[in-house]
Amino acid sequence: METKTSKIKVLYLCTGNACRSQMAEGWTRSLKGDVIEAHSAGVEPHGVDPRAIRAMAEAGVDISAQTSKYVDMLEDMDFDYVVALCSSAQQACPVFPAKSRVLHFGFDDPPALAAGAKTEEEAMSHYRRVRDEIRQLVERLPKVLME
Repeated sequence: METKTSKIKVLYLCTGNACRSQMAEGWTRSLKGDVIEAHSAGVEPHGVDPRAIRAMAEAGVDISAQTSKYVDMLEDMDFDYVVALCSSAQQACPVFPAKSRVLHFGFDDPPALAAGAKTEEEAMSHYRRVRDEIRQLVERLPKVLME
């Protein structure tokens, strides 16, 4: 008789749940969906960033159906890991059950970097770089979570 192993539950947390956490959720579902159940939320969500959707689509991952959520909307879920992707989310991180291990992997904020861009292509270069950096993190999951 085969026993089903449950997936590792990971919550990606970022302030706005618009870009970095959405990218991480999308990459995890795409690359590690067989072993990790990914969710994302924010402390001040404000919708999924269209440039994040575009950058991920360019890499073959569709996050257009993902939604921006408040972290307290997921308070009834038990997470094995809570991964803060920006320092403000780490500082404002709510208390999670003792079972949840809270980790921080900081990434630059593409919307902030793109604010000074002179062209759309220049703006997108920031999104692409951070998208690729987040992919590198996700490719190392779940091992990097347990280090």
